[in-house]
Amino acid sequence: MVREYCGHGIGKFFHEDPQVLHYGKAGTGPKLESGMVLTVEPMINAGKKDVKILPDGWTVVTKDHDLSAQWEHTVLIKEDGFEVLTLGRDQR
Repeated sequence: MVREYCGHGIGKFFHEDPQVLHYGKAGTGPKLESGMVLTVEPMINAGKKDVKILPDGWTVVTKDHDLSAQWEHTVLIKEDGFEVLTLGRDQR
């Protein structure tokens, strides 16, 4: 699990607090409250967690050049749970 990147709050600005880490000990992250909108965007590697940015300034690869995958969803925290806002119509 890459540690240089994390999910985040999203609202008036694209990147807002809180930072949403994709690793750690359960119960130690930020308290999620109804009305918060967050991104969840882990990057998982078959090899080591270390990454580097290519000269284009955008592309991220693993230093060991092993396979890696990244995905993202936007989630609304609700009183009774959560709603994934980025699911397609056929996924709801």
